[in-house]
Amino acid sequence: MRAVDVIMKKRSGGELTREEIQFLISGYVAGAIPDYQVSAWAMAVFFRGMTSQETAALTDVMLESGKVMDLSGIKGPFVDKHSTGGVGDKTSLILAPIVASLGIKDPMMSGRALGHTGGTLDKLEAIPGYRTNLSQAEFREILARDGFAMTGQTKEIVPADRLLYALRDVSGTVESIPLITASILSKKVAEGADALVLDVKYGSGAFMKDAKDGEALARSLVDTGAAMGKRITALLTDMDEPLGNMVGNFLEVEECIDCLEGKGPQDLTELSLELAARMVVLGGKAKDSARGREICEEALESGKPLRLFLDNIRSQGGDPESFLKMRGVYRSEIKGEVRAREGGFIRRIDALKVGNAGVQLGVGRNQTQDTVSPTAGIQFHKKSGGAVKPGDLIMSVWAKDEAGLAQALNGLEDAVSYGAAPPENRRLILKSIESGALPKVSSRKPRSPQGTV
Repeated sequence: MRAVDVIMKKRSGGELTREEIQFLISGYVAGAIPDYQVSAWAMAVFFRGMTSQETAALTDVMLESGKVMDLSGIKGPFVDKHSTGGVGDKTSLILAPIVASLGIKDPMMSGRALGHTGGTLDKLEAIPGYRTNLSQAEFREILARDGFAMTGQTKEIVPADRLLYALRDVSGTVESIPLITASILSKKVAEGADALVLDVKYGSGAFMKDAKDGEALARSLVDTGAAMGKRITALLTDMDEPLGNMVGNFLEVEECIDCLEGKGPQDLTELSLELAARMVVLGGKAKDSARGREICEEALESGKPLRLFLDNIRSQGGDPESFLKMRGVYRSEIKGEVRAREGGFIRRIDALKVGNAGVQLGVGRNQTQDTVSPTAGIQFHKKSGGAVKPGDLIMSVWAKDEAGLAQALNGLEDAVSYGAAPPENRRLILKSIESGALPKVSSRKPRSPQGTV
């Protein structure tokens, strides 16, 4: 078999076999097939696409390129959630303790901020002392005790994804739905989850800019998961405006505590509960999402999820008592404001412009090696639909340095649009997409004990 033959077959619109995909990906990881040939294949996939069976085979081959988390001996069920990313998106920190309080284990392998989209690891590491570089033994111990654990991806987990992700970034193939699907699912299956709830976002601050593309990605993820024998539910959600009232690493953790105390912003609380409700259904604790929502609300009222979140801070190296004392005061000394330029109503606050301003403030990063500031961020005092007079405070802004603050303030002012009448109410959740009845991929060989970490 030759790489050029695989490339030409896909270039011509042919459906690749699992063996052909494995030959190409395994050869690339081993260094036997060069970047330029895999780049050509990725471009062929970008234009020709992949069937659900091809995408499932690609995901499986990528998964087999490395090790998987060994959760044997820990009582499940294991259910996780993944978001395709956005601005102010912090639901993982809220729903993990909610579902854990109901007897569902959430093994969470998360990522860092890149560009305008936030990263769960950066938020957690804004808590002084909190560790996300857990060993396998630590991850298992914390998961068994707290019901959830949060760690980063190691070099041993899905190395094919790490290589392909970098290649897609420089070859103009980032937006390929099959390649996105394989990237997400290979990592999520590697962490040991039995089932998965996906938050697929669309809009200005999302990877997919319109609902049609967002739904295509959601359907690809759900169908590919089904073909791999995984139970998956996806929610298609709006990311045209920032989620919640806080953007920034420590600020967003604070807002998660507000939600766990039952006093968080309506949009963030709503989405967190709806995602958690689906996790409860997949975990076998409720027959449908309506009952799952009721159970999650009851859990919040009990106060147990908040206690579990604080316990997890201690388990992963932080001090929950010190953390609680930092609420409202752990901020950069470099501060600015955005005030209303005119009166009327706020029609929209553009998520992408806010996210880009956040990078300038120090919330996110342009390159993987960039550092982020735990104390930089934005607090919204008014959001879309809010009535304003000229000079009313819309945002408080904190930056890592003066230059970043000056740049960000211009972008934040431009992010706000005004009108004489309030905007129509946004639909936060457009639809729910469930697994179809696709056949399970059956050609995968059983994994040996050496394939676990």
